[in-house]
Amino acid sequence: MGYRFDDLTTACRDDWRAYIEHDFVRGLGAGTLDRGAFRHYLQQDYLFLIHFARAFALAAYKSRSLADLRHAHEGLKAILDVELDLHVGYCRDWGISEDDLARLPEARATLAYTRYVLDTGNRGDLLDLHVALAPCLVGYGEIANWLSAQSFTQRGEANPFEAWIAMYESDDFQGAMRAELDWLDARLADVTPARFNELATIFRDATRLEIDFWQMGLDQRL
Repeated sequence: MGYRFDDLTTACRDDWRAYIEHDFVRGLGAGTLDRGAFRHYLQQDYLFLIHFARAFALAAYKSRSLADLRHAHEGLKAILDVELDLHVGYCRDWGISEDDLARLPEARATLAYTRYVLDTGNRGDLLDLHVALAPCLVGYGEIANWLSAQSFTQRGEANPFEAWIAMYESDDFQGAMRAELDWLDARLADVTPARFNELATIFRDATRLEIDFWQMGLDQRL
């Protein structure tokens, strides 16, 4: 019996829970997160999305089959044609103009995380790259689902961050998450125990960098 994505989260269970249930995330759900912290996070997440798009372009270059090439193309297209436009509009609602976004300096946590993903993809293969990206693509979907199940989560107009939660529990994002899980499960099924350990290290490192990204937002630091 081969490996699955769940085996990656099990291999770094404590870090995964610390990421999914971070104080920043809890504040989003409860509606109590400092608005300045959220604005800081939004701006840095815009920069992250640009590098996320670059990572999918790299995935296209790394693809050896037409199916993988199409998968990478769909990811890149979704970021450039949909998610970045939505993010710019969302930032505008929070008083952050597109000109403001264009002048942003990268926080150290943004630099560390995005360059780790790109470096992992450059020196590794396509599976290495997807595993490095998984804490973001899969994690945000899981976070939205986790928040939806918590008694402390406020929904509707009572929560200023309602649109953020709704974005990641939407059918479109949940569908993209499931497609990525299917892709990962199909390829993890064939790896050896030694190879799985390598991938688990990548996944753990990326998850820890996601935790740092939340903390960067919470602390409003560059």
